[in-house]
Amino acid sequence: MSRQRSMDAILSSEYVTIGELVRLTGTRYSTLKFYTEEGFLPYYQEEQGLTRRYPRKETVERIEYIKSLREDGKTIPQIKEILHEKDNHS
Repeated sequence: MSRQRSMDAILSSEYVTIGELVRLTGTRYSTLKFYTEEGFLPYYQEEQGLTRRYPRKETVERIEYIKSLREDGKTIPQIKEILHEKDNHS
């Protein structure tokens, strides 16, 4: 069983795992996995099968933005379009 990093270590790290994103944002693992598969969350993966690493600051902000869109009643297809537009204008 692997040992979890401390919250201080997570908060000072440039990259985090999906499990650490769960701890940082309070978002369910399955939701973050879905967002990753839909292309909502950028990640870095050295090789197929290795752990995905997410840029901590950017990804936490993105998750909070997605949450706010969901609270505003936006659907997944609408969010996908909004994020696509935002990414193309950044």
